[in-house]
Amino acid sequence: MKIGLISDTHSFWDDNIPKYFKDCDEIWHAGDIGETGDIIEKLEQVAPTLAVFGNIDTPEFQNIYPEDLFFEREGVKIFMTHIGGKPPSYNPRVRKLIEAEKPDVFICGHSHILRAMPDKKRNNLLYLNPGAAGNQGFHKIRTMMRFEINNGRVENLEVVELGKRGGK
Repeated sequence: MKIGLISDTHSFWDDNIPKYFKDCDEIWHAGDIGETGDIIEKLEQVAPTLAVFGNIDTPEFQNIYPEDLFFEREGVKIFMTHIGGKPPSYNPRVRKLIEAEKPDVFICGHSHILRAMPDKKRNNLLYLNPGAAGNQGFHKIRTMMRFEINNGRVENLEVVELGKRGGK
């Protein structure tokens, strides 16, 4: 199963996104979608899309999308939320959910900092943050990720650089 992972679009659409996600079976958006539904509609034209709301998302989006998503794909338990912290400094709410649900993969956005790392010492999970695909924030390069889930394993993780913040 091929997955496209994106976050922090902040209403900005890059026309290259479909090129990178065209072979994906699903796209996952880790929050801060933006002020309009155009982003999710455009992602849905590429592949079925799951999303959580972020701290800048409207009350309307907060009624449509959950704060937390727990789901399984190909034998891998996933937990996705927008604000989560990072290993080992998860925020207290997220730490409790990780300890209770024991996901194999924890995904969040919010920081605009691209990061993929194991958290083997404490939680035995893979931490993924795709960075930010939008123009809002302090990041210099807009990023997202692609990966595969095969037989209970995350494989072939790739970082996609969309270009400098402020560019098209």
